[in-house]
Amino acid sequence: MTNQANNTVNNEPKGKRQVSSKTTEQVKNSLTKRYRKEKVFRFFGFASILFGFAVVSILLYDITSKAAPAFNQHWVKLDVEYSKEWIGVSQIDEESLQMGDYRTLLRKNLYKMFPDVKKRRDKKALFKLLSGDAEYMLKDNIAADPSLIGQKGQLWVLLDDDVDSYIKDEFPLGQKGGRINEKQALWIKSLTENERIESRFNTQFFTNSDSREPEQAGVRGALSGTLLTMLVTLALSFPLGVASALYLEEFAPKNRITDIIEININNLAAVPSIVFGLLGLAVIINVFGLPRSAPLVGGIVLTLMTLPTIIIASRASIKAVPPSIREAALGLGASKMQVAFGHVLPMAMPGILTGTIIGMAQALGETAPLLMIGMVAFIVDIPTGVTDAATVLPVQIYLWADSPERAFMAKTSAAILVLLSILAVMNISAALLRKHFEKNR
Repeated sequence: MTNQANNTVNNEPKGKRQVSSKTTEQVKNSLTKRYRKEKVFRFFGFASILFGFAVVSILLYDITSKAAPAFNQHWVKLDVEYSKEWIGVSQIDEESLQMGDYRTLLRKNLYKMFPDVKKRRDKKALFKLLSGDAEYMLKDNIAADPSLIGQKGQLWVLLDDDVDSYIKDEFPLGQKGGRINEKQALWIKSLTENERIESRFNTQFFTNSDSREPEQAGVRGALSGTLLTMLVTLALSFPLGVASALYLEEFAPKNRITDIIEININNLAAVPSIVFGLLGLAVIINVFGLPRSAPLVGGIVLTLMTLPTIIIASRASIKAVPPSIREAALGLGASKMQVAFGHVLPMAMPGILTGTIIGMAQALGETAPLLMIGMVAFIVDIPTGVTDAATVLPVQIYLWADSPERAFMAKTSAAILVLLSILAVMNISAALLRKHFEKNR
């Protein structure tokens, strides 16, 4: 048999053997080029992923390193004589203590610790070492225990942000630096050597609202406003978006009207966000009279902005459900409503949740539409309801980034980390819900 095959090959015309050999060689060259292009494509794809990961890592490292100083602050221990004369009260009761002169009490005790400071200018510079919140800490301490009046004790109070930055920047003690002059540097050195200054975790960053003093500023007010605004947005956009997508895919007749609706939904997804802010200002506030700078108004505006994203993603997910599921349910006698809500919607839910989290993440970082409805106002009180005046974290970050005080730089980066943490929690929650619905399909 082998001899016959060899004879057959040898008996083929020479030209035909050359053509066959040339074709094989061309195929081999073509495959080599194809494999080479595939390797190049895979290399560039992998390099792109590495580059993106490196850029994100550098960004997170930069934000974290700049935010680190915001999570600790320096306190000073004062020797306090709770003199009734210095407070300026004749009797010890709640009403009198509320009207006490605690600034004078703080000054007298601080000057007593530095008896060599005589000049008025030097005393003023010495008092600037303390935070503006120090006198209120003293007031709260006495209000909590009025029996302290007439006694002596010690009290830890906050240092000013300039002193805090001076210590964190590790300037040589006793030498001027930043916004600290030479005399102030010597006083800080004295307090440090006497172990009267210590660094503590900055719990006030999470418990305080906004303040014009960097050492007192916190994110609690903006965080509360953000959570309330996101709750309103989710409560409105999710049911409206899913219901709209389900109707358009399962129930709406295919005619010119539905075509126009679909085109408008797609176009709304590309409208600049500030347009929705103008709509909220012109209609929601001016026409319906809802309060400015309220999470309710902010949630409605962000709902209008995120609805197109949720509807488009939900429609794509509903359309991806196999037609056999619908046909099987209808064949067993289920109504169209039962098919839509009992079979199609549960199977499309993982994709719907993906679209919802994309829309909510977009809303979480929006600033422009909220600026138009007044959520840029300086608000100290912490909101407790959706109609209270509030601000949100992106606006708070914008305000702090524009502040001239250097200490607000660390606060800005720390607030960005808080915002990213909320986004991470939202994504993890969505992933867990997707996994739950995928198991139950």
